[in-house]
Amino acid sequence: MTSTEIVELRRVIGQMRHCVSSLRARYGDVAAVQRLANDVERMDIDATELVDLSTPRQREAPQVEREVVVVPDTPYDESLWKDADDEGLGGYRNRT
Repeated sequence: MTSTEIVELRRVIGQMRHCVSSLRARYGDVAAVQRLANDVERMDIDATELVDLSTPRQREAPQVEREVVVVPDTPYDESLWKDADDEGLGGYRNRT
């Protein structure tokens, strides 16, 4: 899409938005006016997406919040594993 087409599209969408506002003032917030307003909003969103597609950008990785969890190198307290079973290995319990 050329810049002239984009400018013209934005101008026409603005005019449509103005017309829908006039219709809303005349007929109120009836279903038909709501649908027209929704259509104009959808066209504006689609036009914005077309503009974004036409401008080349480098793809960036999404920004992700990361939490650093420090795991100590020291051995765990053995009491943490008291009465714990290893799945599939039969556990640590002494069964006599």
